[in-house]
Amino acid sequence: MLDIKFIRQNPALVKKAVKDKKSAGDVDKVLALDERRRHILVEVEGKKSEQNKKSKGKPLPELIEELKKLKEEIKILEDELGNVEAELQAEMYIIPNIPSKDTPVGSNESGNKVLRQVGKLPTFNFKPKEHLELGKDLNYIEIESASQIAGTRFVYLKGDLVHLQFALIHLALSILTDKKILEKIARKNRLIIKVKPFIPVIPPVFIKPNIFNKMARLEPKEERYYIPSDDIYLIGSAEHTLGPLHINQVIDEKDLPIRYVGYSTSFRREAGSYGKDTKGILRLHQFDKVEMESFVVPEDSIREQDFFVAIQEYLMQQLELPYQVVIISTGDQGDPNARHIDIETWLPGQNQYRETHSADLMTDYQARRLSTRLRRPNGQLEFVHMNDATVFAIGRTLIAIMENYQTSQGSIKVPKVLQKWMGIKEIKKN
Repeated sequence: MLDIKFIRQNPALVKKAVKDKKSAGDVDKVLALDERRRHILVEVEGKKSEQNKKSKGKPLPELIEELKKLKEEIKILEDELGNVEAELQAEMYIIPNIPSKDTPVGSNESGNKVLRQVGKLPTFNFKPKEHLELGKDLNYIEIESASQIAGTRFVYLKGDLVHLQFALIHLALSILTDKKILEKIARKNRLIIKVKPFIPVIPPVFIKPNIFNKMARLEPKEERYYIPSDDIYLIGSAEHTLGPLHINQVIDEKDLPIRYVGYSTSFRREAGSYGKDTKGILRLHQFDKVEMESFVVPEDSIREQDFFVAIQEYLMQQLELPYQVVIISTGDQGDPNARHIDIETWLPGQNQYRETHSADLMTDYQARRLSTRLRRPNGQLEFVHMNDATVFAIGRTLIAIMENYQTSQGSIKVPKVLQKWMGIKEIKKN
């Protein structure tokens, strides 16, 4: 949510953000509701002041009647104020964040801009297979049984693919909790930031609707799994319950940044992607992710996002996977985002780059809704800035490893950095 003062002072800029993000937000309606709210507040304060003055007089019958009337008028105004404030907040929740200056303006993903490509694309002396064919041949991906038992877009992963998944988690935690490695990443990318290791978290996979809404991630509801009996949702990513960790809290500036790395199973109905990427494990209803979340002072938030992207790139380089870094355009960017950067990894079986990571800078958009603030040394209170980013979308990273490390015999070589956790150098038929 944006600051109402900012909207008042910058209506043209906010309207441009609404237009560029193809948002349903109505800036004029927000301003009209805000004006009405302020007008009612003046009326309420005026009548309360009159009430206080008259309360000091002698309790004559006519004065008692006037005080009774004032009390009724104040109650009517306060009821109206409550309704206006509720409507104003609902409308303000729809207004999107302001895109960063370097965010490209575009109507959809065609407006996204490739910033850099890293790594050499693999060459094969055979036609590379897609991951599903590899997984089925090796007997490590089971689709048919999962469909009978749970429905479409669910899967059984078996054998060494399970070991590979947990090796990725070990790799992620070993890097994000190691201060020396993080300092090396910051130095290499010339980032002047306060380096603190990430705190590992296994967060809840359930979230209350009002908290989901405060995170600005409840919509589109048709993508969410909802349990009516408990009035609760399943999360679509670990940051959905990492972000509210400091709801209604004030954090001393000296304690920032606070960084978390969370691992969770995530759930998405994928209602809007019927018939798209339905084969294999690229787009499932249930999947596992490792995510980063941080809380920083406002002046460090863009550098923090750059640090998150640098960590993502370091991980990809450790896995020796070719990738490209893409800055997402306004039309393809989420409403809460001020700046959105993706990493797309090369998939030889599909002969294209596919998204495997995202990094989202929210500025104070979520913090304002969550009332997560920081206290400066002089006592001043401000809203923190928040970032979240993918460490590993496990399924998509497994796909990238399988397709890039496949051999002519149909086996899959294990990336060197994972071999110490796998105990093997090659994944062969189960």
